[in-house]
Amino acid sequence: MIKKTKTYMAKDADVKRACFLVDVKDKVLGRAAARVATILLGKHKATYTPHVDTGDMVIVINADKIRVTGRKTEQKFYRRYTGYPSGQRLVAFKDMLAHKPTQVFKIAVKNMLPKSRLGSQMIRKLKIYAGEKHEHAAQKPILLEV
Repeated sequence: MIKKTKTYMAKDADVKRACFLVDVKDKVLGRAAARVATILLGKHKATYTPHVDTGDMVIVINADKIRVTGRKTEQKFYRRYTGYPSGQRLVAFKDMLAHKPTQVFKIAVKNMLPKSRLGSQMIRKLKIYAGEKHEHAAQKPILLEV
């Protein structure tokens, strides 16, 4: 008779959360966003469970100093639709970075998370700031190199 081993499944009560600080100054947008998404998902932990939010909180600073490779500054566009006829809106990457630098990074990370209630729960643990200053010193964030 073969003995069956049980697979560990984390529960919400068992999850221990940490807080990480990521400085994205002069980092490539996609690579930094992928690392942050991995931490939000909780895949860096041995207790990762796909249907439970096991991820940690991430604070991102210097989002206005992020860079992209190639000619994305001229060629990349963000699309959205208002819901009205001919309501498609396009915003160029360089314009979005100039006006809403935090939104650029948030969109990149959000597209790497699950498109469900679980993904919405994970994105709430992401705090993005355009400059150096953040208001989460009380959480004692651990500096994370990307």
